[in-house]
Amino acid sequence: MTMKRRELLQGGTLVLLLGAQQIARGAGIVAVRVWPAPEYSRVTIESDRQLKTSQIVMANPPRLAVDITGIDLDPQLRELVAKVKPDDPFIEDIRVGQYAPGVVRLVVDLKQPSVPQVFTLTPVAAYQHRLVFDFYPLKTMDPLEALIAERLKDQPVAPPTPASDPLGELIAQRLDTSRRPGVIASAEAAPRPAPQKTDRLIIVALDPGHGGEDPGAVGRAGTREKDVVLQIAHRLRERINASVINGNPMRAFLTRDADFFVPLHVRVQKARRVQADLFVSIHADAFLTPTARGASVFALSRGGASSTAARWIADRENRADLIGGVNVKARDAHVAHALLDMSTTAQINDSLKLGGALLGEIGHVGRLHKGQVEQAGFAVLKAPDIPSVLVETAFISNPEEESRLRSEAYQEQLADALMRGINRYFAKNPPLARSRTL
Repeated sequence: MTMKRRELLQGGTLVLLLGAQQIARGAGIVAVRVWPAPEYSRVTIESDRQLKTSQIVMANPPRLAVDITGIDLDPQLRELVAKVKPDDPFIEDIRVGQYAPGVVRLVVDLKQPSVPQVFTLTPVAAYQHRLVFDFYPLKTMDPLEALIAERLKDQPVAPPTPASDPLGELIAQRLDTSRRPGVIASAEAAPRPAPQKTDRLIIVALDPGHGGEDPGAVGRAGTREKDVVLQIAHRLRERINASVINGNPMRAFLTRDADFFVPLHVRVQKARRVQADLFVSIHADAFLTPTARGASVFALSRGGASSTAARWIADRENRADLIGGVNVKARDAHVAHALLDMSTTAQINDSLKLGGALLGEIGHVGRLHKGQVEQAGFAVLKAPDIPSVLVETAFISNPEEESRLRSEAYQEQLADALMRGINRYFAKNPPLARSRTL
């Protein structure tokens, strides 16, 4: 009897040891997601513990092979294969398999040579540990040239000549070192003819908040902030693109035009790259209680926030990078963040004027949370040379306002109000003369 008990105990110990090894080896997969977008595609594997990887990039054909240790192949991982969409601009397909005990091999076949970034994110908000794969193009198109090209397509023009091809002139100026500031033209360099007709292209950067991994605030009925603000931005873009200020055409530039995440400092960089005249960030935040209601407009503050609520909202919005997922080891990250500390008093004063014009018009279509422009340290408003405001269109945490935000009619009214506010601002503050033309 004693021997039998000893054998059973030993067997039980062996079972317990094997169970402990299995637990130590196999992390649990919580979810897998794929986010395709024109700018970059992202793959996310969320697990209950941090995953370790080794990877290699192969060029012919282009693909990324990754070995993930401390994990076993399970149905969640197999779902990655079906999550790749045919119109994904970067990812052709994904293959997964059990490469060795406790090691899963993941191969991402790419449609074009890409720059992959692989990094991990620690738990935050509703997310546990995340393993992230971002795929960027080797070369990105200059967004300013894209806007000018879009504008030129809208105009019936004669076949281009050296004297009437403004887009070609713009590109030529960028390529011709003799035209750059600080460079003396050589005697052999013949001056290029200027365009026969030039217009001042007025650009308004629209910044739909959140996106991708970051849903923003979520209402009781499941409405996601990232979805409604993108819809409002699209409606406002239509109005801006159809508008003219003092004979000069307007164009809207969206920091994101689909459901993908854009880091806060990149949103600022994008607006500066297109030399935007205005920057309008669109949001629909939540508050601690469902009774909070009304629209608000915020400008940057170099000191303290103008109210406790303004500070709370700014802190919440500034956490977007943590939730959306930023690769902190990405090249030039420190330089990019340094740009956010250059904002000037003049920029803030202009932002307050813009905010006042917008707030006055929004008040005609809905209730205001505060009757004046508030200020706080919003990271996304720190472009040093662009009047910048953040518009909280409503509190999505308020069931009544959530319902209105879902309404096409209300979104149209908001877009109309924002357009009127932009026109009011420009009527009193004409765009500065710049070299940007079309």
